[in-house]
Amino acid sequence: MKILYGVQTTGNGHIVRSTEIIKGLRSLGHDIHVVLSGRPKKKTWSRDIFHPAAVRRGLTFITENGKVKYLRTAFQLDILRFYRDIFSFKANDFDLVVTDYEPITARIAMLRRIPSIGVGHLYAFLYKVPVAGFDPIGRAVLKCFAPARYTLGLHWHHFGEPLLPPSIPKDIMKREKTIQDKILVYLPFENLDEIEKFLHPYKNYHFYIYWKVEEPLDEGNLHLRPFSRTGFIKDLADCSGVFGNAGFSLTSEALHLGKRILVKPLSGQIEQRSNALALERLGLGNVMRRHFDHYVMERWLKSPPLKSCEYPDVFEHIVRWIHEGRWEDVQTLSRELWKKVKNC
Repeated sequence: MKILYGVQTTGNGHIVRSTEIIKGLRSLGHDIHVVLSGRPKKKTWSRDIFHPAAVRRGLTFITENGKVKYLRTAFQLDILRFYRDIFSFKANDFDLVVTDYEPITARIAMLRRIPSIGVGHLYAFLYKVPVAGFDPIGRAVLKCFAPARYTLGLHWHHFGEPLLPPSIPKDIMKREKTIQDKILVYLPFENLDEIEKFLHPYKNYHFYIYWKVEEPLDEGNLHLRPFSRTGFIKDLADCSGVFGNAGFSLTSEALHLGKRILVKPLSGQIEQRSNALALERLGLGNVMRRHFDHYVMERWLKSPPLKSCEYPDVFEHIVRWIHEGRWEDVQTLSRELWKKVKNC
């Protein structure tokens, strides 16, 4: 098949997941053309696996100090350009569109009446899963941002719905001996000064903070690290706990490796607040709401380790399901995969 594949680049989870699925589909002989949208072009996108690729602006949200800035988001949107990118795209000879929550390819599929498959955690919110608070605007955005005819929603539990377990990249599968006083910190939507001020008093722990720095910097118990997939995976493998925003991908990787989890959901973002709610209900993690809270932090640091949630190779099953054209039958795929999940 000739497949148009849309990748939302505002989160590393979208990029990593798409890389694995595209690689699998190409290995089965499919012709993949990629659309990347969400942020200005960056080095992560230059991987050979994404070529041939078209780069578009797409849609994204502005965040600052742990909050979504809706007014600034509205001002930076270029709706005319967005729809021009949709209507001008030559897509008449594609057999299928796969979108990892990417809005341009989703709408190209609708416009050209091409079968479309949506893959990702955010498609789980089309089903009856835990949702935090009353937020009709947020729910409408989740539903309409990147619509698809067939959806593969990923979550930490099926909640009685045809959902799939988290997709864990192959470079996460390896487990290392845990360093008990090592904590991995990934809070890209927060203020670095506030993070350092909050963590500095916990002298008995070493915090490895991934941030927008050029070189590693060590100051006492705080260790700043530049963004690096290799370095991040190494620190994730041997840390005892992960303190991050409530994104789905990192939390899933931490669960798979049996790490203690503390999340601080992005304020005003329904997905992250709902993720935090689900973690609490499932007993899989702790939540710090709104402000940096020493009481919550101290309780979490003293909490016992978790059992590893052993997830199967979801990528392999998704690739085979797409290849075999079983798009109408999500229920069977869901049952097959949850039978393979252990300890969770």
